[in-house]
Amino acid sequence: MIARHGAGILLLLVIVLSPGQPFAAPAQRQDATRHLYDRIMEEFKHRDYEAAMAGFRLFIELHGQSALAANAQYWIGECQFRTRRYQDALQSFYDVVSNYPLSPKLAASTLKLGQTYIKLRDQEKARLMFDRVIDQYPDSPEAEVARKAVEALSSSEEPSLSSP
Repeated sequence: MIARHGAGILLLLVIVLSPGQPFAAPAQRQDATRHLYDRIMEEFKHRDYEAAMAGFRLFIELHGQSALAANAQYWIGECQFRTRRYQDALQSFYDVVSNYPLSPKLAASTLKLGQTYIKLRDQEKARLMFDRVIDQYPDSPEAEVARKAVEALSSSEEPSLSSP
């Protein structure tokens, strides 16, 4: 699967990085950036987490100033979480929180920090992250998931890890 999808991403990168691209109009560059991001998301949706992770890392290298860079960093963390690389996932989610303070992925990243700490059996840090989501994003779907997680922690069960 990596070869089939990876080849598509590689071809898209060749197009995006073609010699004429730096002189393209900003709207065209933005469209190409979005198209690349969407192609990488397809890898994720097809559960090809290794290809998606590589694609998102390359995306950040190429488009680190893009509005989608924080999203790409978040999805790297999701790939790591889903492949049970919890320590790496923690770092990726912390990178979103610390490097992209205005990102719309802050609530989701903080929630995923809590969920990752649960997987690492650190209920104290998980609780801190869930409380942070509830305090900072009280009306968000992530806060609702965090509230349920806190309830589950209070009753000594592993909370549901479903995302909003």
